[in-house]
Amino acid sequence: MDRLQAMSVFISVADESGFAAAARKLNMSAPTVTRAISELEERLGARLLHRSTRLLQLTEAGRRYLTDCRRILAEFEEAGLNATGIHSAPRGVVSVTASVPFGRMVLMPIMFDMMDRYPEIQVSFQLYDRIVHLLEEGVDVAVRIAELPDSSFSAVRVGSVRRMLCASPEYLEKHGVPDDPCQLVDHRVIDFVNMAPNGEWNFQSNGSSISYTPQSQLHVNKADVAITAAVAGRGITRVFSYMVTSELAQGKLAAVLENFEMPPIPVHVMHKEAGQTSTRVRAVVDHCVEHLRKHEALQ
Repeated sequence: MDRLQAMSVFISVADESGFAAAARKLNMSAPTVTRAISELEERLGARLLHRSTRLLQLTEAGRRYLTDCRRILAEFEEAGLNATGIHSAPRGVVSVTASVPFGRMVLMPIMFDMMDRYPEIQVSFQLYDRIVHLLEEGVDVAVRIAELPDSSFSAVRVGSVRRMLCASPEYLEKHGVPDDPCQLVDHRVIDFVNMAPNGEWNFQSNGSSISYTPQSQLHVNKADVAITAAVAGRGITRVFSYMVTSELAQGKLAAVLENFEMPPIPVHVMHKEAGQTSTRVRAVVDHCVEHLRKHEALQ
C-alpha cells in the first residue's frame, strides 16, 4: 500500500474510531486496515493509536499526524484539480487557531461568513489559551495578539488592541474615578491573572514605566468572569479592549486611566509559508485580513 493510501486509511480509522468501521467505509477487509496502520507506524517510528478491546484513541503523535494527513491529501487533490482545470474555487481542510476569548468573540463570526463564502472549505477551528506552534502542530492559519519576532512565517497586521482598565459607572460614581495609577490602592480591583503573568499591571507616563501590583480580593483566570464582576460593580478590572467592546458601547462599563495605558498590541494573521501558498489557505487568510481590518474591536 502506498503512503497516500495509507494516510487515507489512517484518516478513516481516526474518523470512524475503529478498524472494523473504517474497513466497512473503505470496502476493505479489517486485517488489511490493521496491517496498513501497523506498517505506517513502523515506517514513522511512532505509535499513532492507543488500542484496547473497548477503545481506540489517537496518541499525541497521532493527532499531529492526522492534521498533516488531512492537509497533505487535500493539497494533493487540489493540485490534481488545478492541473486539469476542473475547478477554481478553494476547497479542502484549513486549520485556524486563536486564543479562546478572541476566537469566540471576534473570529468565530468571521469564520461563519467565510464558510458561507467558500462552501467547499472545511474549517478546523482550534482555540487555545497558549501559543500554538504552526509547524509542529500542523496548523495553517493563526491570529496572534503580540509583537512578532522575525520568522519564516508570513504575517499581516490587521489592527491592534489595548490593555485597558474599566469599571461600571455605578462603581465609579460610588468610589470615584482614579486619575493616577497610584490611586488604585484605594479601589477594589478584580485581578484577571492571565493579563499579568508576573502579577504586575504596567502603565506609562511621560515616557516612563509605572508598575502596580494589585492587592485584590478577587482573582480570576477567565476574562468573561472578570468582566461580569466589573459590570456587577465589584471593582476595576484590566482586560483587552476587544473583550469589552459591547459593554463599553452599552454603557455597562467605562474606561479608566486611558492616558496611562501601555502602547497597543498589534494583531496579526499568520500562516506557514512553504513555497506557494495553497488556494484554500490564501482564501482564508485574505478573508480574515479583510474582515479583521474593519472590525470595530481592532480599531
